[in-house]
Amino acid sequence: MVDDRHFFPPYEAAALVSQQLERDSPSAIATLTLLSGRLDVQTMRQLNRRVEVDGEDVKRVGSDELRALGLVGGKQPTPGARSSVQRSSFWSYLWDRRATIFSLTMRHLLLVAIALAAAVIVAVPLGLGLERARRVAEPAIGTLGVLQTIPSIALLAFMIPLLGVGVTPALIALWLYALYPIARGTYSGVRDADPDAVAAAEALGTTPRQRLLWVRLPLAAPVIMAGIRTAAVITVGAATLAAFIGAGGLGEPIVAGLALADTRMILSGALPAAVLALAVDGLLAVVEGLIAPAHRRRRLWERHDRLTSPGSASG
Repeated sequence: MVDDRHFFPPYEAAALVSQQLERDSPSAIATLTLLSGRLDVQTMRQLNRRVEVDGEDVKRVGSDELRALGLVGGKQPTPGARSSVQRSSFWSYLWDRRATIFSLTMRHLLLVAIALAAAVIVAVPLGLGLERARRVAEPAIGTLGVLQTIPSIALLAFMIPLLGVGVTPALIALWLYALYPIARGTYSGVRDADPDAVAAAEALGTTPRQRLLWVRLPLAAPVIMAGIRTAAVITVGAATLAAFIGAGGLGEPIVAGLALADTRMILSGALPAAVLALAVDGLLAVVEGLIAPAHRRRRLWERHDRLTSPGSASG
């Protein structure tokens, strides 16, 4: 973010000393003047990050910077000092913060799991109920779809006056975002189940409940799982913004990195979030394949065998 309107004052080091210091240690004044023009904006942001985000001692950070500038002697700067930070690669930065990133990932995953589970518990029965009341189905699902048009950050901000900040408003916002894909998938899957299979079950004398549980719901399972997969990916992405209201997760380094203009810190939250979204989607894809009807799995395996057979390769 560039301060093109010059809202924030520039970082300019100025020595504020008392007359007593000038009398007792004249050399200290000369030393302080050596800092003139040596501390730029990027350097100050890095120093502030070490104190405010990493929790390092102010004296240690200051002494490290003085050593990095060559103004004092003694031992080399600690690994967190500016010179070492500049030399270190992004991957070593991630490795050094692996414990923190793992903790944030687990918290992020917990937020997603709770919100997604709550959405499944509500949206699947809702979709089944709407299939039996088709007159109100489309208006009801359309109302849920309106929530998808609200920007995530706006919905989270709307929760603050109602529920304050923290985990609870974040979970409710994520839950609202996850409802629509699951409800839509459930309703469409059950409604569009193979009519021949449903008619055959009806001819055998099954009740509507039996046809739902034994025929229509199993046939709709892949469509329902597709909705859950979509909701999961949306929730993983939206959960990064939950850090803005104090819910934690992988959004924390993103928010802090934006404030400090630290690209590595931003990526330390964004990349794990992207990997997590892919991992969750892949896991749910496996589950989708396992719960697919047997005849569909058989067709998929037959197609796989045809594509991988030697004859198909030569053709």
